[in-house]
Amino acid sequence: MSNEPILDVRDLAKVYPDGTKAVQGVTFQVRRGEFFGFLGPNGAGKSTTIKMLITLLSKTSGEARLFGLDSGEDADAIRRRIGYSAQEIGLDDELTGRENLLLQGRLYHLPKVELKQRVDELLTLMDLSADADRPAGSYSGGMRKRLDLATGLIHRPELLFLDEPTTGLDPQNRAGLWKHLERLNKQEGLTIFLTTHYMEEADRLCDRLAIIDLGRIIAEGSPSQLKAQLGGDVVALTFKEGEAAKERSASLLQGLPFVREVTANEDGVNVIVADGGAAVPELLRVLSEAGLSVARLNMTSPTLDDVFLKHTGHSIRQEELDRDWRSTRGMWGTRRRRP
Repeated sequence: MSNEPILDVRDLAKVYPDGTKAVQGVTFQVRRGEFFGFLGPNGAGKSTTIKMLITLLSKTSGEARLFGLDSGEDADAIRRRIGYSAQEIGLDDELTGRENLLLQGRLYHLPKVELKQRVDELLTLMDLSADADRPAGSYSGGMRKRLDLATGLIHRPELLFLDEPTTGLDPQNRAGLWKHLERLNKQEGLTIFLTTHYMEEADRLCDRLAIIDLGRIIAEGSPSQLKAQLGGDVVALTFKEGEAAKERSASLLQGLPFVREVTANEDGVNVIVADGGAAVPELLRVLSEAGLSVARLNMTSPTLDDVFLKHTGHSIRQEELDRDWRSTRGMWGTRRRRP
């Protein structure tokens, strides 16, 4: 990884005509060879940012430079040097996997011999060689996503943008795509900018990430650095008394000498302590003496969701679950409508 910034963004903002502030002055850099991520819930401004960077959407203010080129003035030159894979798969289902790649390569005016070689390379890289001459419409969800990713790599981009690349994939296919992305970054040296709402995805793939919410970057660093900022263990408590116990428990526990922070979540409170094993008995004692009954207790090391909760006051985990449920419901609905 080089210290050279391949992407330099300063105070980038997007305000729509109706007054919606989708992106509110984000500033960050991506170094050459880095795997960088935007982590945030639906509506956080991730896709809007990426569309401004790839020159598909005009910015309201600020500056974005890719390879030293201005995103507004040098759009054509930038497009020739970047790759992009959108949330929605953009394949021709009637064409074979090989034909989809050939078509994309011709759009970039790649020479015939070079294009044939590149198509063979990508089919091998994405484990699609055995199915290369089948119609893309017959591919599984994971295969279609890998082929769609390959179309964004046909012209050997220097910087690849991935917008929610694994949304809608089952856990097995998601893990499989992660391996391909890791190979592209670590072995091929490709710089990757990823947006995701999956904490596990950001944690595993990203060298560095920015947590974004409501169009603003609220924290930035490596996953380990962000989690280390919390310190200690996280004890999640849910109460039999429900919502009524949240405020009382928070005020009780916040004053204890071994408690670093108390944050309300959807179900109860998260308590950050230096030593969870030693702290739990004392937490239970204090709560019991106050007449509060613990329905469920869970102790973990800090996660990116805890980081998000600390900075925003709400959890990204529930957004993940809600979005996956909507995606699954949509797929089931499609299947029911088939004759």
